[in-house]
Amino acid sequence: MLWSSSGIREARKEKGSAQPRWSKKLGGLSFHNSKIRELSDGNRVMETELSFGQTTFLLWVPPFLSYELWKLRIELSNLVGQTASKLAAIITTEAQKGESIVNLGSSLTPTSKSSWQSQSGFYAFGFYQQANGYAVGVFLAGIPEKTVVWTAIRDKLPALASVTLNFTSDGRLIMQSAQGEETAIANPPERAASASMLDSGNFVLYNSYKKIIWQSFESPTNTLLQGQRLTAGKELLSSVSESDQSTGIFRLKMQTDGNLVQYPVQTADTSEYAYWASGTDGKGSNVSLCLDDDGHLYLLNSTGTILNNLTQGGYPTKDVVYFMRIDVDGIFRLFSHNLHKNGNFSVIWSSSDNKCDPKGLCGLNGFCTMIDQDANCLCLPRFASVIEGNWSSGCERNFTAESCKSKDVGMKYIMQAVPNTVWEDNSFSSLTILTKDDCEAACLKDCNCEAATYKDGVCRKQKLPLRYGKRVLSDDNIAFIKEAISTSTINKTEPLGREKYSQKGIMILCISLGAFGLIMSVISAIAIYKNRVRAYRRLSNSGNVDLTMDVSPRSFTYSDLEKMTNGFKEELGRGSFGTVYKGTIWNGQKVVAVKRLEKVLTEGEREFQTEMKVIGRTHHKNLVRLLGYCHDGENRLLVYEYMSNGSLADILFNPEKKLCWDERIEIARNIAKGILYLHEECESQIIHCDIKPQNILMDEYRCPKISDFGLAKLLKPDQTNTFTGIRGTKGYVAPEWHRNQPVTVKADVYSFGIVLLELICCRKSVDWSFPEEEAILEEWAYSCFEAHELDKLVSGKDVDKRQLERIVKVGLWCILDEPSLRPSMKKVLLMLEGTVDVPIPPSPTSFLSTV
Repeated sequence: MLWSSSGIREARKEKGSAQPRWSKKLGGLSFHNSKIRELSDGNRVMETELSFGQTTFLLWVPPFLSYELWKLRIELSNLVGQTASKLAAIITTEAQKGESIVNLGSSLTPTSKSSWQSQSGFYAFGFYQQANGYAVGVFLAGIPEKTVVWTAIRDKLPALASVTLNFTSDGRLIMQSAQGEETAIANPPERAASASMLDSGNFVLYNSYKKIIWQSFESPTNTLLQGQRLTAGKELLSSVSESDQSTGIFRLKMQTDGNLVQYPVQTADTSEYAYWASGTDGKGSNVSLCLDDDGHLYLLNSTGTILNNLTQGGYPTKDVVYFMRIDVDGIFRLFSHNLHKNGNFSVIWSSSDNKCDPKGLCGLNGFCTMIDQDANCLCLPRFASVIEGNWSSGCERNFTAESCKSKDVGMKYIMQAVPNTVWEDNSFSSLTILTKDDCEAACLKDCNCEAATYKDGVCRKQKLPLRYGKRVLSDDNIAFIKEAISTSTINKTEPLGREKYSQKGIMILCISLGAFGLIMSVISAIAIYKNRVRAYRRLSNSGNVDLTMDVSPRSFTYSDLEKMTNGFKEELGRGSFGTVYKGTIWNGQKVVAVKRLEKVLTEGEREFQTEMKVIGRTHHKNLVRLLGYCHDGENRLLVYEYMSNGSLADILFNPEKKLCWDERIEIARNIAKGILYLHEECESQIIHCDIKPQNILMDEYRCPKISDFGLAKLLKPDQTNTFTGIRGTKGYVAPEWHRNQPVTVKADVYSFGIVLLELICCRKSVDWSFPEEEAILEEWAYSCFEAHELDKLVSGKDVDKRQLERIVKVGLWCILDEPSLRPSMKKVLLMLEGTVDVPIPPSPTSFLSTV
């Protein structure tokens, strides 16, 4: 994009700038002040000023194109005469800075000269050791930890030490064995004339015109580097292990529908196999995953619009490198490394906090369970690991299973229960049965049934192997595994009163149930197919899998909600916006929370539906999902997803449910992420107005989700908790509510600060059971901070002292009386994560904070 000198003046009104990186002049034509600029709409461009005579042009290019600046020669051909050729020459020269040219005839061997390094020496292309041999790829050579970021022909067996990598005189890049066998490393569309390892980590091949004809950035393996993109239709594949870069068992796909999704390998791109998604499906056919120099990881469409910020960016850029990788465990993470500090890479973002989320982690017949913060794989009863220590290899029977037609009277079967586990539903028959004992019996009677799952009166018969197993303590699903034992053992283990079937009776029953099962399987297959087709179009938020779509919540009638809640029979709680009842939808298969709003504004149908659609389009893992609403006469009700662990208040203030320090800090970060989304990232800015532990609900994984957002504007002016005209709860409302000052997002920052202090201390903000000087938490916290007695806030428990001081300082900054002095939620999150320093806060009610 070219702008005239008048355009430069306008462009400089946009926010953000950087120091000039270089300047160059040629025959009156100057090419200078290259910088990264953030525009007012949030997008980023590389800006360069071009001057010729009295005319100055401003060139803007998306940052991810900076490694392809040579392409701009075509666009600049519209300039007059020699200006274009001079300008193109300059751009070509600048594009080649930071590269080290490899000429035809060059070669590498694993044991002598093993790599071609970039000009800075930070990246290298060549041989690295793998198992008992060598592989070819790009790796970080400028730090002690040699980290591989790209691998050529990754599933080829490691090469021997006698192999040679040749850049032949006819422009081919090949690996040649001692016996003369050749393997192509790259397949460019035309003959290469030179190659280069760029400082960006991109290994490229040029033709004789210095045009890039092949580059490693366009065929990523498991990693994205700064300036690299994962384009539509491409995917990253995890490695087998940290030391083996062969293809692993997980993939991250940038789908053509705009959705970024994680799946196990060798599965269809459908929702039942997904375990994480960005929720950007339907946003365009040319969406890319991009990583900027400041750690900004985001999804960008073809018009330059950012669809989803996976990270906010703004991280340090000096002497820091960032890269994103789908790891061996199936979770993709953003890493950073300070070049002047020894140590490993630091994780600054990950797609999931639950390491059991990736489907297939434990292989066939294995299931994943969390122990503290780590995943652990277990086998089904009477099964053992196929390869000890290799989880993905799965589990196999440690007994011989007899055929259905076996006449061995010495072998009988019992059912072993594996409670609180969920598995892929690959059932061949589904029965509606009253009890789990009936489900066991039905599987025992069916010769074809090797396992069964039971939940909510539905028994699903399955054949082995079972896959995608995970223990979820809040889920009532039970798996039953058929186990063969000898007759002498069965008398000891079979439950008293279990019916004994003769061989003839079992045979007749098997034939009958087999015929019945065949009919039921056909019906079930049709139902399952239709359900799976609809599933990818529906909102899905099961566990941590976030397959969200930009659709409006459903409208219910009042009679619908009466049936769903059984006449509003079971009350879950009462809040500032109304009473919440337990209900079910989808024929009782999904539990929901139904909130009856009280004293809401009597708006028209269109206005109320508009507000509901705005709330319904807010999709974030730390916000409670709005599934539907009711606007029927005077009735106003909302239908939310159900949170099985209640509210944060139920856990935080309950001595029997103590949260450890790390859990509390992680909860604080996640709450901050949810508020930041409401303030800066959702379609319409939302000020919550009532952030408190009671409005922060906890899902089955104890992940916090903010509720009641977007409802403040629906309340009548006199609908308050404690003060007329004030929306919020005493102890959490910001001071500006009492001063008739305009209320901004900083009111939520104040409330978050109070909640943060409560998380630190595991107590309520106002509690008169404490001594008078400790009763008001915000005053006592600052007193302890000023006196360097922060241990008192955590009752002397052993916690990270530096982290405690940082978190307390963040809380004190949030609760300053003057709203303009409080940090934004973006700054709060960066301080909580330790990305930016936290200065010493003033007293919350000091003179400086009230002037």
